Parts: sequence; structure tokens; C-alpha cells
Amino acid sequence: MTENKELDLAWDFVNQTNRSIFLTGKAGTGKTTFLHRLKMHSLKRLVVVAPTGVAAINAKGVTIHSFFQMPFGPILPDTDLNASKGFNRKFSKTKINIIKSMDLLVIDEISMVRADLLDGIDRTLRRFRNRNKVFGGVQVLMIGDLQQLSPVIKEQEWDLLKHVYKNGFFFSSKAFETCSAIIIELKHIYRQENPKFIEMLNAIRNNNLTEEVANELNKRCIPDFTPEPNEGYISLTTHNNKAEATNRIELEKLTTKKQNYRAEIDGKFPEYSYPNKKTLELKVGAQVMFVKNDSSPEKRYFNGKIGKVIHLDADEVVVHCPDDDFNIIVTPEIWENINYSVDVETKAITEEKIGSYTQMPLRLAWSITIHKSQGLTFEKAIIDAGSAFAHGQTYVALSRCKSLEGLVLKSKIHSNQIISDGNVISFNEQAEENAPDEKVLTDSQKNFQLDLISEVFEFYPFLYPLNRILDIYYKNRTVVEGPIEAIFLPIKECVANLLKVANGFNAQLNQLSSEILAVEESEVIQKRFIKAINYFKIETETKISEPLKTFAFTTDNQAIGKEITKHLDSFEELLIVKTAYYKGLVNGFKTKQFLELRAKSVFIGKDKPKKSRKAIIDGTTNVELFEKLRILRNDIAKEKDLIHYQIFSQKALYEICETLPTTKQELLQVGGMGKTRVDKYGALILKVIRTYCEEHDIEMTADIDIFEEIKPKRKKGDTKKESLALFQKGKSVQEIAGFRELNENTVFGHLAGFIPTGEVKVTDLISETHYQELKSLIPQKTFENISDLKHQVDQKYSYGELRLVLEELKND
Repeated sequence: MTENKELDLAWDFVNQTNRSIFLTGKAGTGKTTFLHRLKMHSLKRLVVVAPTGVAAINAKGVTIHSFFQMPFGPILPDTDLNASKGFNRKFSKTKINIIKSMDLLVIDEISMVRADLLDGIDRTLRRFRNRNKVFGGVQVLMIGDLQQLSPVIKEQEWDLLKHVYKNGFFFSSKAFETCSAIIIELKHIYRQENPKFIEMLNAIRNNNLTEEVANELNKRCIPDFTPEPNEGYISLTTHNNKAEATNRIELEKLTTKKQNYRAEIDGKFPEYSYPNKKTLELKVGAQVMFVKNDSSPEKRYFNGKIGKVIHLDADEVVVHCPDDDFNIIVTPEIWENINYSVDVETKAITEEKIGSYTQMPLRLAWSITIHKSQGLTFEKAIIDAGSAFAHGQTYVALSRCKSLEGLVLKSKIHSNQIISDGNVISFNEQAEENAPDEKVLTDSQKNFQLDLISEVFEFYPFLYPLNRILDIYYKNRTVVEGPIEAIFLPIKECVANLLKVANGFNAQLNQLSSEILAVEESEVIQKRFIKAINYFKIETETKISEPLKTFAFTTDNQAIGKEITKHLDSFEELLIVKTAYYKGLVNGFKTKQFLELRAKSVFIGKDKPKKSRKAIIDGTTNVELFEKLRILRNDIAKEKDLIHYQIFSQKALYEICETLPTTKQELLQVGGMGKTRVDKYGALILKVIRTYCEEHDIEMTADIDIFEEIKPKRKKGDTKKESLALFQKGKSVQEIAGFRELNENTVFGHLAGFIPTGEVKVTDLISETHYQELKSLIPQKTFENISDLKHQVDQKYSYGELRLVLEELKND
């Protein structure tokens, strides 16, 4: 990218400060290119999200709703997000770790993000980060152009939101008003090179279309233009019905047999809300677009993906997309019509399903709407903007084209088609008056570095687990044995002292920094920092780490023991992080070095491999497993002298991390994992997956011992008999697990296998109380699988107990 002072300023603000930023600019000014460069070269751990599936794919990120697990209805400030039943708010450990470890959140196409959705993001980040800081203390980069498409807000939704927000745009949100974001507008246009075309686009963008400019633009108007089939034109229009007319004409040109697919409608689902045709007509050779994200675990398609029909059956459609090396078998999807209201007493938003629509998630796509085109670039486009009805619509359509020569207008453009929103014009005028300069950048850099140094010596988070351990002990001291007071009271005193010292040190730094430009370059500050590091390092080691090494406790109360252990683990994790900071920064403070240490600190103790600095979300979940399988693949390839993809492909790796196969049969269902590969490498792959599932308490399909495949010398059944022998000698499941270095669930499964032989009784493995309760409770439940059942019953019942009673009931 050529030299560009606005882009350079944006780059420095993103990478050298913690200021939230709104990066805007006309279409084609390099916003998306800037984002891709950021993902490749930024030192910060970043996550990229966007409001729609098309925008997310274009930005190589994920949708806001999927990442933050947000509801699609209105989000009000006094509403409990977790009260909604229409979506999943149970975040996985991986997702939580990602949120805790990221430095930067990028929101692309911010113009389409509603104010309440941005506030919902703020609340979610506060939940897992710092609840007292906007966006939980995460730096947020918002990218987009307010002169392009605006948020979609239904009348019913605005009736709920208008009492809270001045308008629906993101800049009306409470979070944006609080975060003191700087606004940088990019000036140089890269997409179009013709000055005349750029002038036309600017006139439309600024609602200043003169007669002279309109006349020049309308020279591209060819009302009866019909492209040749292979010329590569795509038609953009304002309304779905116009796109459908074009698609109908193209469909009739195909000589292949027509197949109809009829929608099933249940309850209330108004015709104007149909996601596609009630009767969908398709032919082999038709160009189609998916109109819904794939609801299956494979995630083969997304809303906006385009392909060609290659086969038709009565109940399925086979589609091939240009960039895929596989065909997609498409079956009907379900859309639900939800009615939103606010409970007068609880203020909770309630959702009621009032209807559903079931149909193939496809529509013909020789022509698409302008709304679907935002963020895309076309060499050749036929534009019909004669019926523009929304803010930014005409500008978005025209600015998709790379050149004036590749543009064909179906009708002339007039000034009455240029629709602008007064809220946007007012906001842009204020933003232009308050554009940041080098002084703002310098001050922000200095404050950022001071904040990071303050974080190095921050001990406030230690108080909560410390106090909880002591509180639990004082309330239950009769059943807890161990030197809790003797160890933790001096530690608490040490933490309190370190808090005082840190406050004094921060005050000194702020005073010293007032006389300098850059903290890192100050010799005086670096000397003070090194002295502080040494002091905190010695205090932490001698008064916290060393005493903690000697600590042990016992209790017969399992619940109390679990609580103490949980808070002890939290305290030790904090301590490990501090120790890593003091070791890594012993020679002075460097922003880059600290950011690397902070990002790694979230995964300390989880045996996470080191990885390069890059975006930590790149289309997959279970990131920790992804890294372990990637290393396994490289190790096998090195050992066998093969190329890594000969073990399994990158696509298969993503699918494995999504579906978590734990048996050979499940692994065979993964694309590209044929019988030969599974026979050669399946046991090693499954061992990694099952270990990961056990560590993260993820339910597995079957209690099989996949390690038998790796250790052929052990005869089948021997490992179970070893567990049985220890059990018959009076050892508990926990003791056997510890002795044999196995997971307790595995030992439980071993012993359960001897119930049919009478060598083990059901009530040897489950208390009589739980046994009788479950025998009465389970027949009253309706469930699809054991995981579904587990979520319906009290958490006190384990998966193992449920399996035992299910098996017992099945045999009765």
C-alpha cells in the first residue's frame, strides 16, 4: 500500500495505543486492505467480527452473533441477556480464553451494526474481562462507511429501542459514547482510478449530484443492455422482485428439466417475511445463492455464498461453488418467526415462536440486491438503482464497480434517488472537526504504555480468591484440616502491601511522564521500572510463592474441597502470570514484549504450544485442540518423511475441531479422513481429542479405551481387569484413577463393564439415593441423547451415573 498519512495514523493508533477507533472513508479507500494487513502484521491478538455472514467471510472473520452468542432481537440496557431462551449463552472455555486473551476487537461494516448490538458486545466483554471498563478494557477498531448501508431495524424492534437510543446507528450506543473513540477518515481512493468516476461517486456520497455530473454518469445508461452468457456481468438492483425478474429470464434460457420445491408454513409467517420463494423453481445449471447459514456442524455454506446447481432430486439439491473442492448436498432449512415483547415486571425481553417456514435455503442469483453486495467488488456490473429507497443504497451500488467502463446503468440516476440520513450527516460533521493529530497520538501512546506498566504491578485481582478461601474456611473450619490461616493471612498482608507500593509507583510514573514524550525511551522510567520489578519479584517469591508450595489441606466435604480448590487454582493462575511478567521484563519494559507475555498468560498451565502473533479466530473453534492436532500432524509427517497434508488436510483439521469425533466411526465421517488414514493415524488423533474432551469436561460418544490401539502389547480387557482388581481390594474410583494415572470417568467405565457379570453392583458406583432418584426421574424426561438429559436434571448427577441407570432401565 502506497504512502498514506491517514492510513499510517490509523496503523499507529491501532498498534501503539489502546484507544478505540472508528476508521471510515469512502468506498475503495483501502479499509478492507488495511484490515487484512492488520491481521497479517499486527503485534496484537485480534478477533474480527462483522454483522452479516457475507461481510464476515469477506473480512475473514466470524459474525457478531455467532462469536458473542447474541440474540437477534432488541437488546435493552436493563434486560438480562441470559434470560433469553432463543440462543445459547453458555460460552465454552476456549471462547472465554479467546475473549480474555485478545488485545483488539475489529468490527467490520460497522455502519450496519445497531446501537443496541454494540452495547450487547460491551456487556459481554465486561462479563469476561473488566466489568468497570468500556468493552471490558478491550481496544475496539470499528471499520465502515456511514454513507453506505444502515442497520436494518424492524418497526416492532424500534418501538422497543426508541426509548433508549436517539437513532439506530452504532454511534448512538452507550458504549460508543463512553469509549472516547478517535475517528480517522481515509481520503485516497484505491478501487477506482478514473478521477471523473471518483468525482461522480463523491457527489452521490455527499448528496451533491449536480446536473453536469449526472449527465456524465448517465452516459453509461443502456436500458436494453443484454450481456453475453460468459461476459461475467452481475446485476444489482434495489428490490428482491426486480432481482427475481432477471433470474426468471435466465432460468428460462436453460434447457434442463425444471424441479419445484414448495415451502411448508406453520403458524404465523407473513408473506412479506418469506426468506425466499414459496415455490422455488430450479434447473441444473442455475446460478444460486444460499440465503441461510448452514445449521449443521459442517458449516458448508453461509448466507450469500454463490454456486451452480449440478443435480436435483425431490428432497435435495446438489450445489457446487467455485472455490470449493467438494459438492454441497442441500436439504430444507427452518426459519422461525419470533415475536418480541418486554415483561412489565422483570424487564426481560421475551421471545415467542409464532410460526415457521421450511424451504431449501437457496435462491436464483444471476441478480442480487444492493444490500447483499456491500463489501464486494465487481469488474462488470449492471445496476438498476431507479427505485432506491434507503440511505446509501445508490452509492453502495455504484461504488461496487472498479471502473466506469465496467458499469452499465439500467435507468438514469437522478438526485431524488440519493437518500441521506440527517443523523449521519451531523455525526460526520462533528467527526471531521475533531480529527486526531500527532499530538493526540503521542499522548495516547504514552497513556497506553503507562496503563500496561500499571497492569504489571496490579494485585487487586488477587484479593477475591484470597478472601473466598478464607471465608470458606471460617464458615467450615470444623470440617477443613490444614494451615489455611497460617498461610493465607500473611499472603493477604503481603498483597495489601504490594497494592500500596504499586499505587505509589504509578503516581511517580505519572509525574515523571509529564516531562517526556515516550515512556519506553525514558532512561529514568526504565531504571525505576527495573527496580520495581526486582522488588515485586522478591516479595512475590518469598512471601507468596514459597509459602504456597508448602500448603495442603484435607476435608471430607467434597463440595467445600471443590470450592477451595477452585479459588486456589484461580489464585495460582494469577501468580503464575505475575511470575512470568517479572521474569520476562527483568531487563526493562517493552510494549511488544509485554503484549506477548499477556496473551500467553491466559493459556499458562494449559500446555498450549507457542504460536506466531496473528488473529486467533480464523474460522474455527476449539483453538487449543486445533494447535495440538496441528503439532501432532507435523510430528507424524516429520517421522514418516511425508508432507503434512498427507496425514490429514487443513480442511479436515477444521472439521475435526468443529465436530470433535471420539470414535473411529465418527472420525471416518470427517471429509478427507478415509479408512486408510484412519487405520494409520486414527488412534493417535483420537487420543489427543479424547484427552482434550476429558480436560474440558466435554461429553464423549462412548467410553472406549483408544489407548489399546496404541499399546498393542496389552491384551484387550486387561486394563479393565486391573481397575476391577484394585476395586475389589477396597480402593475407591478416585484412588484407582490416581494410582493408575487415569481419568475418573475412564475408571468408572471400566468398573461399569463388570455389572452384568455380577462382579460389581450398581450401588457400588452410585449412591442408593441417587440410584433411586434417577430410576424415578429419567422415565419422566423426553431427551434425544445423554447430553440433552444431563442439561435437564440436577447438576449433582454425573454422566457416569446417568449412563448406569439408563442401561439398567433399558434392561428392565
